[in-house]
Amino acid sequence: MATIHDVAERAGVSIKTVSRVLNNEPHVRPNMRAKVEAAARALDYRPNQAARRLAGGRSFLIAHLYDNPSPNYIAAIHAGAARRCRELGYHLVIEPVESHGRDILGLIHRLVATLAPDGVILTPPLSDDPAITGEFERLGTPVVNIAAIGGDHNARIFMDERSAGRAVTEYLLSIGHRRIGIVRGHPEHRAAGARFDGYSDALGAAGIRLDAQLITQGFFDLQSGIEAGRSLLGRQSRPTAIFATNDEMAVGVVMAARELGLDVPHDVSVAGFDDTPMSRLIWPPLTTVRQPLEEMGSQSVDVLVEQRHRAELELSFELIVRNSTMPVPPGGQPPATPDKRGQAAKVDQG
Repeated sequence: MATIHDVAERAGVSIKTVSRVLNNEPHVRPNMRAKVEAAARALDYRPNQAARRLAGGRSFLIAHLYDNPSPNYIAAIHAGAARRCRELGYHLVIEPVESHGRDILGLIHRLVATLAPDGVILTPPLSDDPAITGEFERLGTPVVNIAAIGGDHNARIFMDERSAGRAVTEYLLSIGHRRIGIVRGHPEHRAAGARFDGYSDALGAAGIRLDAQLITQGFFDLQSGIEAGRSLLGRQSRPTAIFATNDEMAVGVVMAARELGLDVPHDVSVAGFDDTPMSRLIWPPLTTVRQPLEEMGSQSVDVLVEQRHRAELELSFELIVRNSTMPVPPGGQPPATPDKRGQAAKVDQG
């Protein structure tokens, strides 16, 4: 089995240089890094993790704590973080937690004492909780907050949620919709409030007042999207378009529309947020905001490994227009919602 001495001899460098490259330390010349990496690959060198920890005072572990009802959102963050950890010789530890659990701070203490992670990635609502982020800071564990709005002194990776919410609404306005319903996100996620503010901004700029009848509360999960869709679409004067502030809820709205005998997008346009895989798998595919979730996970690892403890990185979003939206029908207001029982009877009669 190859040793670090073998790698150093093959690359023609010192053992210290090999160690710096393998530990991903900064300020190593690119050509020197390339020589060491090539030698390690040629020798199929596998560093001893225990020795690395003792020599460098690091665990080579990054922890991701989450409490989020949107599995597709979390899976994308995981994918980006795990891939980058593998590339850098780190391991990702995933810890689902209950943000309102009675022993959340005790769990944090046990995690730090047992694993001693080199850094922690937090996603909403954990990244919005000053008690949680502050506890990691008190314990001396670097944190990257993903999608946090403002907040403490930790590193932060985010996008302009308000502008993204406005972009969705402006698009729906641009294709003729004026009665635009919204399914708000979980009230504990500050980003959800920013998306709603963007919706409000766009309507205000178009001279349209907020209508409480077109606003429903969701919780970023499928079931709340279904219930919100039933509420909005079951009304006599229903919206011509609905902006659900994440993809899971948007899929729920589409399911509710079908349950009520409505066609998407001919009877109601539906837009989501995040561009998770389900937005492309459902029919019709969702118009949505592409949030760079995998990049957020990947960049979080870079920030922690490079020890940029106060970094603030704003990533861009993109509006993706698909078949779940179309211009408002002639005449503006679609016909009233069909009676579900009558619709079923027609099907039964062939």
